[in-house]
Amino acid sequence: MTPEIDFNLIQQYFSERLKNFGATPQGADWNSPEAQQRRFDQLLKVCDLDQAFSILDYGCGYGALADYLHSRGLRFEYLGYDILPEAVIRASSLHDGLSNCRFTNNVSELSEVDYVVESGIFNIRLQHSEEAWTTYVLATLDKMDMLSRKGFAFNLLTSYSDPEYRKDHLYYADPCFYFDYCKRHFSRNVALLHDYDLYDFTILVRKPNA
Repeated sequence: MTPEIDFNLIQQYFSERLKNFGATPQGADWNSPEAQQRRFDQLLKVCDLDQAFSILDYGCGYGALADYLHSRGLRFEYLGYDILPEAVIRASSLHDGLSNCRFTNNVSELSEVDYVVESGIFNIRLQHSEEAWTTYVLATLDKMDMLSRKGFAFNLLTSYSDPEYRKDHLYYADPCFYFDYCKRHFSRNVALLHDYDLYDFTILVRKPNA
């Protein structure tokens, strides 16, 4: 983990959300189920959904992505990882009995999978500087790259957000910077999605010959 980031503050923030709103999109700091699912649609474009696949949900919260994958009738093995113990406990309880889904807050239990996705874990910057937070995001992308065989996908709030609606505790990223970074460091097969009517963007990184 990046030493400049106080992960205790991040855990406290999401612990309060989960306590106040429960296992709902609001509990994971999303506005609505529709917006949450629209983001899932973008992230899953990195996957070949016609084939069985394994997937790591990096920052899984209460496991909403696992439910969404099930609702689409896909063939998958799912691992959810989150730094918040309460979220992992809640997710494990909600998905008890599903043999293809498991959850952990232990980073040592993470192993290589076909795809790694994250939704929303980079948004809540709190008091951290933009420079420190960017370093953290890039370090996390390196981990996602190492853990994925076929590709990974992530989303970020966009720097094209209307200034009057921005909030000081959130991180707004330059889509062009992250597209360029992924092209230069991870793969020549990178897609930037910024056309789905939300104040964020999604980047898909597909591994060569995957």
